[in-house]
Amino acid sequence: MTTTSAGLTAPFALARYRDGDAVRLGLVAGDRIRPLTAEELGASDLNAFLAASDWDRLGALVGTGESLPLADVVLTAPVEPRQVLQTGANYREHVIELVAAGLTQNSDRTPEEARAFAAKMMDERKANGEPYFFIGLPACVVGDDVPLVLPGYSDVHDWELELAVVIGREAFRVSREDALEHVAGYTIVNDITTRDLVFRKDMKEIGTDWYRSKNAPGFLPTGPFLVPAPFIDGADATVRLELNGEVMQNSSTADLLFDIPALIAGASQTMPLLPGDILLTGSPAGNGQHWKRFLRDGDVMTGSISGLGTQIVRCVGEAS
Repeated sequence: MTTTSAGLTAPFALARYRDGDAVRLGLVAGDRIRPLTAEELGASDLNAFLAASDWDRLGALVGTGESLPLADVVLTAPVEPRQVLQTGANYREHVIELVAAGLTQNSDRTPEEARAFAAKMMDERKANGEPYFFIGLPACVVGDDVPLVLPGYSDVHDWELELAVVIGREAFRVSREDALEHVAGYTIVNDITTRDLVFRKDMKEIGTDWYRSKNAPGFLPTGPFLVPAPFIDGADATVRLELNGEVMQNSSTADLLFDIPALIAGASQTMPLLPGDILLTGSPAGNGQHWKRFLRDGDVMTGSISGLGTQIVRCVGEAS
């Protein structure tokens, strides 16, 4: 797959690429990638670097040393998280769409009643509620080197493009005011969801089943770049997804119910967030459930978030 820096506005970013059987870390500037040694990084590996995030050190390397055309390398996920935290129901219109489409355990409401119910619920939650978190499997984090295989057990696999926060310095029970000090950078994640597995049918009282609905192999396409936090305005970033060239999602992180500092502070109250972990911030309106169109063999999703570059995900049906 050919990779470009289209949409990458920062003077440099990090990426990981395949070199034979190995994966190497590289510094991306323009349409070229420069291999980084541990000595140049000033750390033993990526997560160790992110714990201190000395971006000035890497910025000084731009334009030095041997580099490769970005189009000539195969990128993999730009992060190696030990933990993946996902945020649910964090865009007002997205939740309203899902409720109106019948993705709740209450199917007695009309679509209009469902929208009104969801709107009131979101306004109340923003004023008085707390973020809703669940966990994903780090093994699902993949990059450009693999296609998205659509499991054959369902026909309703859906997209959810999201801004992902990459944790730098460990965050444990941090305040909202101090939260951004623990952000190393940002990347793009498409949180794939199998809609008919979200709610348990055998015992509705159990509620949602995020393990089965969100953790098939490759269900967290990530990257292509890890962009330093100083270059990104996470509070007002455009989130846009095209399916085969048609715009399906187009919103801004300004519409988040709980902003990035609130999410980091909230998530860190339970478990320390470690360097390199990713925290997904939620997905805006425009999912397949809204359009009544789900992913199929041959589909191509093109996702972009302001300043973070462009992610291309190719879908293939699972071989029978």
